[in-house]
Formats: sequence, C-alpha cells, structure tokens
Amino acid sequence: MTLNQLKELPSVSQVIFEIDKNILLNNKYITFIIKLRLEEYRRNAKKGILKLERKQIINNILNEINSLTMPSMKSIINGTGIVLHTGLGRAPIKESVAKDVVKRVSGYTNLEFNIKNGKRGQRQDHIDSLLSALTGAQSAMCVNNNAAAVILTLNELAEGKEVIVSRGQQVEIGGSFRIPEVIKKSGCKIKEVGSTNRTHLKDYEKAINKNTGVILWVHTSNYVVKGFTSEVSLSDLVKLGKKKRIPVMADLGCGALVDLSDKDVFIDIFVQDVVKSGVGIITFSGDKLLGGPQAGLIVGNKTYLKRFKQNSFARAFRCDKWILAFLESLLRSFYDDGPSKDNLAINLMTTSRKSLSKKGEKVLSYIPQKIIKQLSISLVESEVEAGSGSLPEEKLKSMALKFKSDSFSPNILSSKFRNGKNPVVGYINNNTFFIDLKAIIPGQEKTLAEAILEIK
Repeated sequence: MTLNQLKELPSVSQVIFEIDKNILLNNKYITFIIKLRLEEYRRNAKKGILKLERKQIINNILNEINSLTMPSMKSIINGTGIVLHTGLGRAPIKESVAKDVVKRVSGYTNLEFNIKNGKRGQRQDHIDSLLSALTGAQSAMCVNNNAAAVILTLNELAEGKEVIVSRGQQVEIGGSFRIPEVIKKSGCKIKEVGSTNRTHLKDYEKAINKNTGVILWVHTSNYVVKGFTSEVSLSDLVKLGKKKRIPVMADLGCGALVDLSDKDVFIDIFVQDVVKSGVGIITFSGDKLLGGPQAGLIVGNKTYLKRFKQNSFARAFRCDKWILAFLESLLRSFYDDGPSKDNLAINLMTTSRKSLSKKGEKVLSYIPQKIIKQLSISLVESEVEAGSGSLPEEKLKSMALKFKSDSFSPNILSSKFRNGKNPVVGYINNNTFFIDLKAIIPGQEKTLAEAILEIK
C-alpha cells in the first residue's frame, strides 16, 4: 500500500510544468515550496495515510503557489472585541497617522543627523524629551519591546549580581517568557523572596547582601492574586533602596499615561505615579495601554539612562526609523486633557456601548432582511477584555453581532469569515458565532457588511 502511494507523488518538474507562466514569483521560492510540500506528502505516503491521487496533489500545490502571489500579511477585520489582540498586531494605528509617517520616513530621514549643526545626532533624541515630559522622568529611551527593556536595564545594573524579586511577581508573559528566565538571560542571578501570596519588607531586607545588584518590582498586569495576600509598596522599596544604596526598578508591563475612568476603563497604576514614588528605573510597553507601535520604553534617573544608552544591548535592541516615527506620533497624541482622536487604540477601548450599537445598526443597514433572517443575525450586548495582559479583571462594555444560523455551524461560519475576500476574525461562545464591534475600526462598517454578504 505504501509503495502504491509513493507512486502517486509527482516530480518537482511535473509540478513546475503545470504552473501558470504569468505567476510573479521567484523561481527559487516556487521550487522551495514544491519540495517542501512533496516531502510532507512523502512522509504521509510512507506512513500509509496518503489518500490523494497525483492530480489532486499537483492541484493542491498549485493552489498554494497561487495564494503565495499575494503578501502573507494582510489587513483583517478584528471581530474578537479585543482591541489589544497580540495575534492581530496589538494596538492598531490610525490610517492617517500611518500615511503621515510614510510621508516623513519612506525616503531618507534625520534619524541620527542633527539638521541644525550638521553633525551626527542620536536616534533617542526623537522621543527622549517627549516621553520624559509626559511621565515626569528625568530621561527616557526606547528599545524594540519591553522584554528587551528589562534585559538591557538588568544587564547594565546587575550583570553577575543578584536581582531581588518577590515570588508573587515572577510573571509569565506571552510566548512563555518568564521573569526568572529574563533575569538569567540578562546575566544576573535571581534572588527570590517571600511566598506566592505574601511578601514583606523584612524579606527584602534579609535578602540584601554585598552581591545585590537591583531590587525588581514587577506589576502583575496580566493576573490578580486575591485573598490572604500582602506585598510591599513601591515607596517602601524605594526607601529601602536608598538606605542600602541599591537601585530599585519597576517593570510595569503595560504602562498607562491617562486616566480613562470617566469612560468606564479603569486603570490601576500610571507611569507618572510610579515616577513620583522615586523609583530609579521604569520599563513598560508602547503597544498596549499607550496605543502605539511595538516598543519597550525606559524612563527614570538620567544617570541610569545614560548608562543604558551606552550598553551594547542598546544597539542590539534599538528601534528603527519606522518605530521611532510612529512612537513620536503616538507621544504627540497625548494632550493635557487626554489622548487625541489620532490614538486609535484608546478611542476604540473607550467607545461607548451606545455608539457601538449605532455602529452595529449601520452594518445591518447594508444587509438585506432576507440575509439577516437566513443567518439569524441580531445585535446583542457583550463584554470584552482589553487584551495583551492589560486590565485582566476589567470587562469593557460592548456590542456584538450574533449569528445563530441553521445553515452553517459556528465553526463553518468562523472559517468562511476568516477566508473571505475581506478576512474577519470573530469568536465562538456557547456554540454561537459572534462578531464583536469593540475593535471594528471606524470606516470598516461597509466592508464588514460586504463580508457578511459573501457568506453562502
């Protein structure tokens, strides 16, 4: 049986012969894909589980090659309701902001060039003053993500030394990256204190020795420990650090700059307040509650920041001209009275249920009643999370389109929406398919309606 299945495998040249000559793909890339797929089919044939004939195998490979003529990364409609969806790129950027950045950055730029004096400049200068002013810190810099920010700061301050951290703060972030592992990769040694649910100031005091490099405080932004708990305040750690002459560092993960409680988004800690506590170094992400591009932001004492900027990791982790330009635009979107409408992520998170209901009605207005009835579409209230480990206990009020069709199962609907002309990613709950409106970008209503009309 296995031998017969192996005979069904075409040669590379047979597949190439069938390819449309108008396909604009590099021949080496085409050959690479063909060999890759044939090897997969060969493994299945050897296992005796290949159920396809040669013609079907060739057609499958040709269909894949045809799909590769289009870029793999494409725009999709986020119907999950999660504004900061890691899999979908986290904080979305407003199109007008993106166009402005493209206009300023697509050619040559003054990335590391001082236009005034004609001498070499520093790329960090584009965001240092802005970020320092917004947070109240003495100095600031950025790297490519928050994990890099933590590695850089720990390496500079405590390489070969101990980093004191509470057991209750040894968080795991996306992709199974854990604080203990990050500390180790920084070239430091972890010194655990306290227990999972309770850590006291005396635990830190007892742990300090001649080899102590940093006291690390980690904001548990992606989970909450309740019940019989106790943790040491940042202000107390700062006092201890000053007394023992040991730097105190705070990793906020998803730092926030503005209070959004008047719009039913409740944030428990702000970067400015942490700066006021006297903490020497603070790290946080740019693509979470700030609403910007992927970046790790470091603010704090200017003496420390000067050292960080000279560390070898600063070059390895540095941001390119695109990230810096987007980050500068993001920082300029924060005014005295809050973020401007250019900050798309924050505006999506704070959109009221009333406004979302109108958005849903607008989508349905493009769809004939016959289709609405066929797919059994209704507009219902929902609750969603901010995403990316931000605000783990907060539920944001939202509205969703509910599909309860007799013609298609929730899994089939989900697949049809994902693979349509305009891909839409929704979610399934209680054997029902939903497209939440919280993360639907203004202007996408008609496109979403067209995607619904494609379902047949």
